Amino acid sequence: MATLDEIIAHKREEVESRRAETSIDEFKERIEELGRPRNFFSAVTRHEHGHHTSVIAEIKRRSPSAGLIRPEYDGAFDPVPIAKRYEANGAAAISCLTDERYFGGKLEYIHAIRDEVSLPVLRKDFIIHPWQVWESRAAGADAVLLIAECLNESLLVDLLILSRELQLTALVEAHSMESLLKVRPHVSFPARSYMLLGINNRDLSTMTTDINHTLRLVDFVDDPRILVSESGIREYEDLERLRSSDVRTVLVGESLMREEDPGAALARLLNHEPK
Repeated sequence: MATLDEIIAHKREEVESRRAETSIDEFKERIEELGRPRNFFSAVTRHEHGHHTSVIAEIKRRSPSAGLIRPEYDGAFDPVPIAKRYEANGAAAISCLTDERYFGGKLEYIHAIRDEVSLPVLRKDFIIHPWQVWESRAAGADAVLLIAECLNESLLVDLLILSRELQLTALVEAHSMESLLKVRPHVSFPARSYMLLGINNRDLSTMTTDINHTLRLVDFVDDPRILVSESGIREYEDLERLRSSDVRTVLVGESLMREEDPGAALARLLNHEPK
């Protein structure tokens, strides 16, 4: 199983290679042809009633911890029907893995999804260089994931500023208490409506998940309205437990993608009848 250090080492090599192929000026030309990004922040923090949880529903073929999530994902893979099922069954937004080597994703999935659904799309990858933020915007992303464990504080601030300049929402994810404390001074920087704070419930040393991790750390978050709980969320009761601590946005992937119909699985998670 690949470690985070291994993944980041490979990502550095990948980014250097891709930077040689495409310049930021080329990205700027592509961006001029695109409309304004969809408002990811608003989509996932807008709650209809007291018992509502916003779900960022994820499209993921495989992972280092789980391997291939379903046998049929081993061949040709089309994320669009899954995204449509998510939209029909109550997703607030879509998260799309674009890392190819470890997660089986493709950057091209983002445009394909946005052409067919009205929901905003998060590019979920290992972003370690400003060039990737430009790449994300040019690929049609509405939001980017920034993982605190992969970034020093100075680079994190630079990426937050650039994301805001490109009108992208940044979901800043922390796994550990140490990383959360590193991120905390920069919450809502440089503008409140462009940053979300994620707590990932996966222990990177054991790869196990536990939503109690979010419940333990929520007291260190000044505004739980911008908090996203990620990983290990499987049933409606998990949503209820998180709502009891004012956590009302979650990112769910593997538990949905393991089902034959991820959209119906999302409906069941939300305690709805599938459409």
